[in-house]
Amino acid sequence: MKTLVLGASLNPDRYSNKAIRSLRSHHHEVYAVGLDEGEVSGTEIIQDFPPEENIDTVTLYLNPENQKQYYHKIISAKPRRIIFNPGAENTELEKMAQQNGIEALEACTLVMLNTGQY
Repeated sequence: MKTLVLGASLNPDRYSNKAIRSLRSHHHEVYAVGLDEGEVSGTEIIQDFPPEENIDTVTLYLNPENQKQYYHKIISAKPRRIIFNPGAENTELEKMAQQNGIEALEACTLVMLNTGQY
């Protein structure tokens, strides 16, 4: 099962970057999609949405306006859940997810990982 980090950054101070590193340290497979290609903790950041297979969790680090271009791809990937990290809360996408049987959580991936709730 894989986690897709949407809004991935090469900047180690950004929460998406910290999430990739934490997910990897907790032995999760990670896809990372961001504006700039590169690598974080052995995970390649790509610009295009990955193949829509075996994505368990989408964790969002984009504001609602920047999420819109990914709505169809996120829903089509049929993840088990979408985590809306602080600043990424989006009632429109949350409703779409719930209508498609996808759990929508307003939470923090880093906190979830560090407290064993992931």
